[in-house]
Amino acid sequence: MSLIVQKYGGTSVGTVERIEAVAAKVAAARARGDQVVVVVSAMSGETNRLIALAHEITPTPSPREMDVLVSTGEQVTIALLSIALQKIGCPARSYTGGQVRILTDNVHSKARIQEIDGGRVRADLEAGRVVVVAGFQGTDEDGNITTLGRGGSDTTAVAMAAALEADECQIFTDVDGVYTTDPRVEPKARKLDRITFEEMLEMASLGSKVLQIRSVEFAGKYNVPLRVLSSFEEGEGTLITFEDEDMEKAKVSGIAFSRDEAKLTILGVPDQPGVAYSILGPVSGANIEVDMIIQNIAEDATTDFTFTVHRNDYPQALKILQETAEVLGAREVIGDDSIVKISIVGVGMRSHAGIAATMFEALAEEGINIRMISTSEIKISVVVDEKYLELGVRALHDAFELDRPPEQAA
Repeated sequence: MSLIVQKYGGTSVGTVERIEAVAAKVAAARARGDQVVVVVSAMSGETNRLIALAHEITPTPSPREMDVLVSTGEQVTIALLSIALQKIGCPARSYTGGQVRILTDNVHSKARIQEIDGGRVRADLEAGRVVVVAGFQGTDEDGNITTLGRGGSDTTAVAMAAALEADECQIFTDVDGVYTTDPRVEPKARKLDRITFEEMLEMASLGSKVLQIRSVEFAGKYNVPLRVLSSFEEGEGTLITFEDEDMEKAKVSGIAFSRDEAKLTILGVPDQPGVAYSILGPVSGANIEVDMIIQNIAEDATTDFTFTVHRNDYPQALKILQETAEVLGAREVIGDDSIVKISIVGVGMRSHAGIAATMFEALAEEGINIRMISTSEIKISVVVDEKYLELGVRALHDAFELDRPPEQAA
């Protein structure tokens, strides 16, 4: 007998018909002999509807009351799913985050889980019931309802799986697994059978929207095998797990990209100690996250300093940098908000030479100029002009033969 935690997102439970379809999937897993805990999100569109209601009253509702309000979306879903399970003869019991005793800190709208008391859930599982848990929520030490922020139901599911020492945590979504890249950009993208936690973290941080980053971090920390599956079609999905020997056969596992990039350069800054902090300090002080950084030293004892930010932060970062340039006596500030970042990811990079050369050659053959380069142990990222995004992704997908399984690739 296996203990499985399944998570269904908003689109998977968006209508009564879809909730009944989820009930059938859950009942089938139980019929196979598995113990099943189900974590659900609010029905699609419900959280936005609740937020809009609050904003009809005031543009600045209290964070505490907003958590009380938006947490009701999941409460509706757990009740409806439990009713649907009971209707088809599958004993089930629903719990809010507070009833399970998912203890969080007291930061409203983006709380972090500190502890889970799995006693009540285990007792129900031993009694043969399916346990249906509200995702995205918990309570703090004072009993206040808290919510976990964007993607919080994924985090709830992984945390429940860790607390219960589940055999697997299955995340059901509107896609049937993790692909080598976005199939909408490269139709030859291939679904991966397995990917490592490290690779999935990189893919998620670099723009892949399949899983919320915090849930992958949690799964890796507590060694919870994660599987991404489709709510709407059968299949094995993609297993996210620790690295093994087979995974090293693949030089590159996937290509991620981000359209939300902008680049800023301050030219002719005096080259002296502390100059990097003088430039980036005011930017970070405005709560703007900096990604890639390049510094070039010129012969005239000045430096050119380039960095990227999220495109939404570009106007504010440009204004701050222009003010900094006046203080430092820099020559000029230039910017570009029509760039994108393309990244190749793979644990196999550790044991294969020449990955970067292959990447740069593939882009050069398509006449794509690289503006910036950033590397880590299992990732190489480049910044290119926005117009080259799709061409660049397809060229790299072909260069690393990602449409073929690693054992078939050259």
